[in-house]
Amino acid sequence: MKIIVVGIGKVGYTVADQLSDEMHDVTIVDTNEKVLNAVLNNLDVIAVHGNGASRTVLTEAGVEESDLVIALTGSDEINLLCCLLATKLGASGTIARVRNHEYYEDIRLIKDSLGLSMVINPEKEAAEEILRILKYPSAKNIDTFAKGKINIVSFTATSNCTLCGKAVKDSFSGLKARALACAVERENKIFIPFGDSVIEENDIVAVLVAPDEIPIFFKEIGLPVNSVKKTMIIGGGKIGHYLANEMCRLNMDTTIVESNPKTAEELSFLLPKANIICGDGTNRALLMEEGLRDASAICCLTGFDEENLILSLFAKKVVPNIKTIAKINRTAFNEVVRSLDIGSVIYPKFITSSQILQHVRAKKNNIGSNVETLYKIIDNKVEALEFHVSEESDIVNTSLEDLVLHKNVIIGSINRKGNVFIPRGKDTLQVGDSVVVVTTIRGLSDLDDIMKD
Repeated sequence: MKIIVVGIGKVGYTVADQLSDEMHDVTIVDTNEKVLNAVLNNLDVIAVHGNGASRTVLTEAGVEESDLVIALTGSDEINLLCCLLATKLGASGTIARVRNHEYYEDIRLIKDSLGLSMVINPEKEAAEEILRILKYPSAKNIDTFAKGKINIVSFTATSNCTLCGKAVKDSFSGLKARALACAVERENKIFIPFGDSVIEENDIVAVLVAPDEIPIFFKEIGLPVNSVKKTMIIGGGKIGHYLANEMCRLNMDTTIVESNPKTAEELSFLLPKANIICGDGTNRALLMEEGLRDASAICCLTGFDEENLILSLFAKKVVPNIKTIAKINRTAFNEVVRSLDIGSVIYPKFITSSQILQHVRAKKNNIGSNVETLYKIIDNKVEALEFHVSEESDIVNTSLEDLVLHKNVIIGSINRKGNVFIPRGKDTLQVGDSVVVVTTIRGLSDLDDIMKD
């Protein structure tokens, strides 16, 4: 596919990188020539210097023949104008990043009026992911499939975890909760577990489990299930605002520490149920005074990765059982981050790129078994995809035990007319099913791709 990415910041670069890696023809557009030159040194893309909301620039980028234009600049207005122009100039589809909460309230009207294929808000999506994690503090990350009827939950198998030292077929067969181990990370290596695989202490394990059975599952394997009572949010930016708004709506005790007086004042007006503190979130005395010792969770959402990491580590030292969540933008030192005891890590740019890749793969393969949902789990190394099963699929009505699948592929769940279940060997896929596939193979766009040739 021919794809134009306008705006090459953190998110734009990640999207261009992953699209190029999947062999799409990518053209990037940005007003900063130095940024373009830096990207050209690392990625196989075409660069156009200029304003992406300009007809001349879009024409130079080849908008008339483009399959998709993705506007990811720092300005919502430029993104929307860019997509409007792209549609008028012949682009087959457009995606706009819209971050302003005031615009987002009318997003359906904006999307329909401008003919947008998709609207994304990285900060809102990140806030929703954090909220899911806060409901189950033992989880590192939670992703949803089948319209919320099945989750992939990742967690660290600590010394208290009853799964450690046992074969998966033995440890999971005795559980009351219906769960399936679908991926494991051990010492920076990833594998898809099967019956004889053994989970070891400190492994990061991803399991498929129904939402209402998550607390049952954690209780059975010996991990904490207590829900978060009081949360402290460091940084009142867009993610902090979206998160606190949802937490207040759920009547959760929420405190925001924000250093900018103007932002703090705005938040106090927008979030009357939250406790807004204007001060330095890195000030130890301030954190202790505002009740860090009594907090069940701390979300470190400042604009600086280093501050978020240090604050998470400090909170763990003061309150060993506290749930810590840190927002990270840079990924150059992932190995170091993973070695630290900082609970959950949120990468907003990866959340956005996963959404876009999901749309691109579905658009690329608009006949057949389309990708309905896509998440990259366990530090972006494993893909979990939800496919719709169509009549054209070669594996319809064949029992799963008879399918010759690629080595690193597991069929995790089937959604059949609203009934979601974890399949066994004798089960078959039927037309109309939605199936969740977990794999270390990158770039799958069709359900039949899981089969060996």
